[in-house]
Formats: sequence, C-alpha cells, structure tokens
Amino acid sequence: MKVVYDESELLPAKPRRRGIYLLPNLFTTAALFAGFYAIVQAMNGRFERAAVAIFIAMVFDGLDGRIARLTHTQSAFGAEYDSLSDMVSFGVAPALVVYEWALKGLGKMGWVAAFIYCASAALRLARFNTQMDVVDKRYFQGLPSPAAAALVAGFVWLMLDFDVQGRDIRMLSWGLTVFAGLTMISNIPFYSGKDLNFRKSVPFIALFFFLLVFVLLTSAPAKVLFSIFLIYSFSGYLLWFWKRAKHKPENGEKE
Repeated sequence: MKVVYDESELLPAKPRRRGIYLLPNLFTTAALFAGFYAIVQAMNGRFERAAVAIFIAMVFDGLDGRIARLTHTQSAFGAEYDSLSDMVSFGVAPALVVYEWALKGLGKMGWVAAFIYCASAALRLARFNTQMDVVDKRYFQGLPSPAAAALVAGFVWLMLDFDVQGRDIRMLSWGLTVFAGLTMISNIPFYSGKDLNFRKSVPFIALFFFLLVFVLLTSAPAKVLFSIFLIYSFSGYLLWFWKRAKHKPENGEKE
C-alpha cells in the first residue's frame, strides 16, 4: 500500500508572530522622546527647556500604564519598554541636566554625584521590576525614579526662575542630587496612591483643593512643582519615623 504524504505536513510549522500593542507604547515612546529631548537641550545649554521636558516625560509615563490597563493591552514587552524609557527620562536625563548646569565645575565630585544618581535610578528600576509582585502596593520601596527626577529637574527650573546660576550653588546642587539618588535605593516607604478610588464620592473641599493646585500650577509652575516633590521626598522619612515610633517597644519589652 502506497502512503501519500501531504507536503505541508513535512514542512516545519512557521513560528507565530507576536505583535505589540500600539497605543500604550506610543505614549511610552513619547516619554522616551521627552527624556532624549531634555538631554539634547542640556547639551545646548537650554536648561529650562530640559527641565520642562522631564516633567512632560512624567506625564506620558503616567498615562501609558493607565491606558494599557483601561484598554486591556498590558504586555511583557510594554513593561520592559517602559522600564528602559524610564531609565533614559528619569535616570540619564536628570543626571546630565544637573551635571551640565551646576556639577560640571566641581570636577570629579561633580560627575561622581551625577553617576550616583544615574546608577541609583537603574538599581531602583531593577528592584521595582523584580519585586513588583511581592511588595505592598500601597507603598513604594524607596523614592520612585519619576519623583526623584522631578525633584532634580524642578530644582534646576526653580533656580532659573530666580535667575540663580548653577555655578553659584554647586554644593547645594551636589547635595540634592546625591540625596535624590540615595533615597531611590533606600528602604524608606513612600505612599503610592494606588489604593485611591476615584470612583467614590469626595467632599466638596477636595474638589476645591484640586482647583487651587491647578490655579497655582498655571501661575507659578516651577515653584509649585518643586515644592510638591520636595515635600513628597521627605514624606517617606516622616512615615518611616512615625512607623518606628508606633512600634517602639515599651520599657522592659523586647523587640
């Protein structure tokens, strides 16, 4: 009996192509472009544009994940791409901006501070990716990299608003850069806001508060943004001290 084989059965199966979701990755690309634009502007001495670009990157970075969840287009590719984009926008860009603006004149001390910040951002992102499923969602472990970038970029923007040159406050810039970097890799808890439910009704005073913040942002963006992220960067330390005091053993008790 002669056996007839179908040629299609003898050929190996073609690997299935795996596509990517366009919409959320477009926002991630926009955040990456804003970070790259900040680097270019810093290299050209346009530090205010560079600082503003970092804040624009924050907006796009906040939108890509939310859009992915709303449209059910989350993917492993998107998560990795977002992390790489964050490294450029919130790791490399702020370090280069503050280095070109103020730290360059400090020689070795200057680039060491910039590298501490940049390396801390990389470590912070790596730790976040590996501990995403095991940490308390209500708190970040260490200062989030976008908040650290906003602290550094907001400081540069604020000083430019006051016509203060980076060379006049090099040591203050050095201290702020190192503080932001080390706080990113610390174990200090920072409130994430992920447990907030915006579908619930809120008191009228809450709406008035958000309107007030919006008005202040439009009138003095550099002052308001830097103040917000400065307060947030210290809020984790206050929360840590409060938790330590709350769980402090009484006299005669052991921890």
